[in-house]
Amino acid sequence: MSFEKVQRYFDTVGLGERVIVPEKSSATVEEAANAIGCEPKQIAKTMSLFLEEKPILIVTAGDARIDNRKYKNFFHQKAKMIPAEQVEAAVGHAPGGVCPFAVNPDVTVYLDVSLKRFAIVYPAAGSGHSAVKLSIGELEEHSGYTEWVDVCKGWDDDGGRKA
Repeated sequence: MSFEKVQRYFDTVGLGERVIVPEKSSATVEEAANAIGCEPKQIAKTMSLFLEEKPILIVTAGDARIDNRKYKNFFHQKAKMIPAEQVEAAVGHAPGGVCPFAVNPDVTVYLDVSLKRFAIVYPAAGSGHSAVKLSIGELEEHSGYTEWVDVCKGWDDDGGRKA
């Protein structure tokens, strides 16, 4: 059902042909990169967290990880992942297909600066066998994001060092 909601959304905005349904699983960063034919860091993975018991999504580059210190400095609390069995009810998509499109109305979306390195990224499209090819501007427009954040580490900032 989640995939269909996302596909319908992109069809209505004229980007339905950008939704990719590979034969292989795209549920993890590595699987998605292999199935789509891109670098793992170009996969826009969507992290599901609770912030003061409300669901939020943080979309990060595939090679980035939440930095607990940065997260706490920005959000003023420790990062609390949504338990896998609660993700679908909380955000509207099951683990493996979580994306910032066609989510439940009370979900707040943030985009991490680790994504700004890329012209094109590939977030999931509501299932573990889907993705959508988007520019950063299109990701901003269609994710309904609240703001850009800097809450990750471990990604290459193109300066040759790890952030």
